[in-house]
Amino acid sequence: MIVINARFLTQETRGVQRFAEQVCLELGATRKDLTFVAPHDIRMHDSAKRLQVRCIGRHSGHLWEQLDLPLWLARNGSPPLVSLCNTAPLIYRNQVATHHDITYVRHPESYSRAFRGFYKGLTPLLLRRIKALITVSDFSRREIAGYYGYPSEKICVVPNAVASTFRPPDPQAPNERDKPYLLAVSSPNAHKNFARMVAAFLSLEGFDDVELHIVGDSHSVFSGTDCSVSDDGRVRLLGRIDDAQLVREYQGARAFVFPSLYEGFGIPPLEAQACGCPVIAARAASIPEVLGESVLYFDPLDIEDIARCMGHVLRDAQLRDDLRTLGEGNVLRYSWKRSAQIVSQLIDQTLTGKRSPPPMVAWSSERRLP
Repeated sequence: MIVINARFLTQETRGVQRFAEQVCLELGATRKDLTFVAPHDIRMHDSAKRLQVRCIGRHSGHLWEQLDLPLWLARNGSPPLVSLCNTAPLIYRNQVATHHDITYVRHPESYSRAFRGFYKGLTPLLLRRIKALITVSDFSRREIAGYYGYPSEKICVVPNAVASTFRPPDPQAPNERDKPYLLAVSSPNAHKNFARMVAAFLSLEGFDDVELHIVGDSHSVFSGTDCSVSDDGRVRLLGRIDDAQLVREYQGARAFVFPSLYEGFGIPPLEAQACGCPVIAARAASIPEVLGESVLYFDPLDIEDIARCMGHVLRDAQLRDDLRTLGEGNVLRYSWKRSAQIVSQLIDQTLTGKRSPPPMVAWSSERRLP
């Protein structure tokens, strides 16, 4: 028996939870030796049903993970454990854990003091106990290895991907949008570069009919959450929306803007590309690794450069077509099935002793676009 820590099923779905959910669904479809365990307060009921999750313990949250889960494991022979979110039981050694990035180190202003303290205290303790670590990009592997001194050869890169629900619009479907718009999936947290993106948009001249749609919200662990976007009605804050609505936003947008200063991976631009939406993005952190030459890049610290790229993509229809084509090719580099295969190889190699190809080199950022 190999146990998967499915506590993520009780949490609000963001990028970290999306990664865990999709990898688990693929693993569950291909391996029969996995047992998924979680607290009782499930939110993702459909995925929990597909994974045949076993609810254990009496607590929830961190207390469940640090107390109920390791006690249950000990009573069941201390089997191998895989944790696919950013936390895992500290006292358990027979496990593989996951850490997506160290944004809380590089941009501490984005997080509450409690959150920063928790991760800075927990992560080094966890790294001393686990058998291997999963992260989502070569960039994050270098960052984690460099900051914590964890051996890079023990870090397995498992990239994110895009669900099949994200796809281009039906060419026969009518376009019901009243006004052209740029789209962003962002939040007013410092590392998301929210303020510069809005300032760049508002500085555009000659595009008075264009709107900026911003999907997303903040969370209690974040700080720097000033959502003010002036009184300009062209900036529309849509909040959190479901996937069906998000797909429609991607499909209808003139272009997608990704201005982040720091990302361990960044799923939204891939989702945009899967929906046939051209992307302009910051040349920062992992973003060039993930997107390659499939987007138009800007300097995320330069408002004028962000505005220049916004204007360019709005003005140039041929550029948008070229970016759509390049984006379609880039998305093909990623697949939840392939990512789950890397995790499966890691389980066999690290936790069960089976011989398999080394998963640490199963993904490389040097793969080229078609």
